[in-house]
Amino acid sequence: MNKSQPRQGPLLGLRVLEFASIGPGPHCAMLLADLGAEVIRIEREGGNGWPNPVADRGRKRLTLDIRTQAGRERCLALAEEADVLIEGFRPGVMERLGLGPEQVHARNPRLVYGRMTGWGQTGPLAQSAGHDINYLAITGALAAIGGRDGPAIPPLNLVGDFGGGSLYLAFGIMAALWERERSGLGQVVDAAIVDGVSSMMTFFAGLLPTGAISLERDRNLLSGAAPHYRCYTCADGRDIAVGPLEPQFFAELMQRIEAPEALLNGCTDPELWPEQSEQLAELFATRTQAQWCALLEGTDACFAPVLTLEEAAQHPHMQARGVYRDIDGALHAAPAPRFSRTPGAIRTSQNADGWS
Repeated sequence: MNKSQPRQGPLLGLRVLEFASIGPGPHCAMLLADLGAEVIRIEREGGNGWPNPVADRGRKRLTLDIRTQAGRERCLALAEEADVLIEGFRPGVMERLGLGPEQVHARNPRLVYGRMTGWGQTGPLAQSAGHDINYLAITGALAAIGGRDGPAIPPLNLVGDFGGGSLYLAFGIMAALWERERSGLGQVVDAAIVDGVSSMMTFFAGLLPTGAISLERDRNLLSGAAPHYRCYTCADGRDIAVGPLEPQFFAELMQRIEAPEALLNGCTDPELWPEQSEQLAELFATRTQAQWCALLEGTDACFAPVLTLEEAAQHPHMQARGVYRDIDGALHAAPAPRFSRTPGAIRTSQNADGWS
């Protein structure tokens, strides 16, 4: 990557002032930077304790002590020229620092003020510490994830921090910028992970009354309980993932793997799922992952090998799309989504004093 590479992308000309945090805030700023926004990150001396050369890419960095009058004035001056501000402190912290929405909007009424928290700006838990696992727990999402026995299992921090957090913050910022085109005014975007995950759960909330799905872990079609939507271990100890939910795709998988006749009629009865899963587990254990890939990959059997991050970067499909780039020993995912006329670009971060 060339530090002098011109910015490009659909957000070219957008100015974002980011106050360093961890998790979803930096990820949201990365998404905006990848698509062309000019991002200045305000950092404290020593950093935030979670240095991340991938998620922290594409910024200009400025080290300030925002607890001092000089630091606050510098931030307010930058905010006067910004389109978006992103912060991830507990509710009230920015106000006490003299950098809350009221103070900033007095200097720049067009600013979109993005606030990223787990619990939200209001509510009984707003001032409590928490992490992804806690936010998933309170939304009803975590209870549905895990094995038949034992406690729930957190799905990394993808669902909360990034699915319900940074992506909803980015969506809220874009919506507020669109509205600003008509009103001429900025506003506060209160992006709470509990709100975002609850929004993501509407798919399940809508299907529960119909009986089309259950959120009980041993009867949930999409949780790994169903024999035709789960992972299996192969002869070499590697895993594969199958997911032929539709009858025609299920039939193709069964035909290609020469499944037992008892499975050909489908897997519609949850009472039979444990037995059917055992039958398929025995079958998939007869060949290696590579052998199953040779037989099933690229077909309508809804199949994929379970790969590590490093292996994913080397997969032919991912390489053909240029999904990952190895930069200084770290895997950088390409900017997403992709644009036909104004593609984004990966850029390095650098120290800077202000806007270009």
